[in-house]
Amino acid sequence: MVDKKIVEYVAQLARVKISEEEKEKLTSQLSRILDYIDKLKELDVESVSPLRGPHLEKIVLRKDQVKPSSFQKEILNNVPSQEGGFFKISKVIE
Repeated sequence: MVDKKIVEYVAQLARVKISEEEKEKLTSQLSRILDYIDKLKELDVESVSPLRGPHLEKIVLRKDQVKPSSFQKEILNNVPSQEGGFFKISKVIE
């Protein structure tokens, strides 16, 4: 069971200041979370095989290839001012 002291301790570890109202609310919420975790511990998962994640599959790499692109021109056509193939903006730093 979670009490106010535990919530205060966790808040102190997290370097978070919480009001008395928040302490009451967090005490209730944390208790429900831990109760749910206890329910999950009761499940029989012996026959469930672990899921495979994307990190376990072989990474297929391709060679980098330079391709011509008009992307820069398309972007620069939408800017109010350009110079030498770059955005031209007002001076920001004095």
